[in-house]
Formats: sequence, structure tokens, C-alpha cells
Amino acid sequence: MSGSFPPAGEPAREPVQPGPATLVFDAPFADRTQWAAGASSAYPPGGVSSGDNKLDRLVPGYGPDGDLFTAVRESAYRWRTPLVTTENTQGGFELLPGDLLEAQCLLTAAQGGWPALWTWGRDLAGGRPQPGHGEVDVFEYHDDHPRLLELSNHVRPGDPAYIDDLVTPGQWFTVGCRFDPDSVRWSVDGQQVHADGRGVGADWRAWIIVNLSVAAGQWGHRRPRPETRRLSWRCRELRVYRAR
Repeated sequence: MSGSFPPAGEPAREPVQPGPATLVFDAPFADRTQWAAGASSAYPPGGVSSGDNKLDRLVPGYGPDGDLFTAVRESAYRWRTPLVTTENTQGGFELLPGDLLEAQCLLTAAQGGWPALWTWGRDLAGGRPQPGHGEVDVFEYHDDHPRLLELSNHVRPGDPAYIDDLVTPGQWFTVGCRFDPDSVRWSVDGQQVHADGRGVGADWRAWIIVNLSVAAGQWGHRRPRPETRRLSWRCRELRVYRAR
């Protein structure tokens, strides 16, 4: 496995709980009534997204091992990559405006890995897509800037935030994202690090996606080393709180 993981110990700080709010989602990734593995309408049919600088091939049923998401090399140009989502599940959970999502994460700076936690929304009436397909990137991560997280709102887009010195490879951290109608607010270990002043509006609704892509070498993001066969990251304790 490329990179090394410490044991699943406790992160440095506990998640900060919101003010009067209710825990509305707290399902382990193994719960197939709440999470679907290996398929998302965010990907083209067949689960291959080479046009988006990805070497991914989503495989139905190929999900994480507990909290560990692992991509496996199939060839020089294709990796079997894990993805879980609340889309097309029995529970059908969707985020709503005002919700707060928190998760505990552990990253390594393994070349080519592209961990991400993000959202994707259902179509509106008449088959019209939501603005930005309902996508908000809670974070994206690349090894070329190993302490930096990419934070972006595609619903009411502005300039993405590229914020350095937020994380340390090999150390647990808690990421939070509050999807308010007038501003999306991101936090790391309980401290707000960015607010975009745009928000998601009053009608936004979106599924959760947790995945590991593999970079194809464009946009300054390096491909995996030729000898690398596996890439991994960890995500656990993903929870959503809703204002009462």
C-alpha cells in the first residue's frame, strides 16, 4: 500500500456540535440501506470519468473496508476506485439547507490519490438539473500540496478556496461543512476556515458522496508512481445535524 497509516486512534479534537440541532444521519458505510457502493449519477454510465482527469473505474458493490477507502490499479490507465453515496438507497437521505455535515478523516500524501467528500443533487421537475448539480465540495485533496484542502461551491459558484496549513498527512482531523442558504461555511477541528457568502439557496437538496479518485496527470495533479498498486484514505464518524 502506498503511504502508511497509523492505527485508527482518536483525532486531536472532538467534533463541535451545533447549537439547537438534531442528529439526522449517522450510518456506518457498511449499512447498505443507507449507503450505495460503486455507482453515482455524478459519473458517466460505466463509472469511467476520464474526461475529468480521473483514472477511475467504479465497480458496483466495490465499497470501503470499514472506514478505509482503497483504490486498486488495474492497468496503466485504469484504477478500480471506491465510492459510496446516499443516492438510490432505501434510506434515500438528502442534505437540506442549514444542515451541518461533520466527518473525521485521515489522509496520506501518496502520489496520485484524490480523496474527496462532496454532494450531488437530484434533478428538478421536468428533468432539469439543479444549479451546479447540487455539488458542494466539503473537501478535495491532492498530494502536490499535502497540507492544503480545496473547498468549493458549484451551486452558487465563486472562486474555490485553496487553504494551506489545514491538515497534516497521517494525522486525523475533523472537517465540517454547514450548507446555509446564504453562505457555505467550512471548518477544520472546530474552527471556521472559510465562508463563501453565497450559500446553496432555499431549495437545494443533495446526496452525500465519499470517494477516492486517482489523478490522470492534468492540472498539476500527478499520476501515481508506476510501482504503486494501491492508494487509500480513511473517513469515519460521518454525521449530519439539522437545525430544530
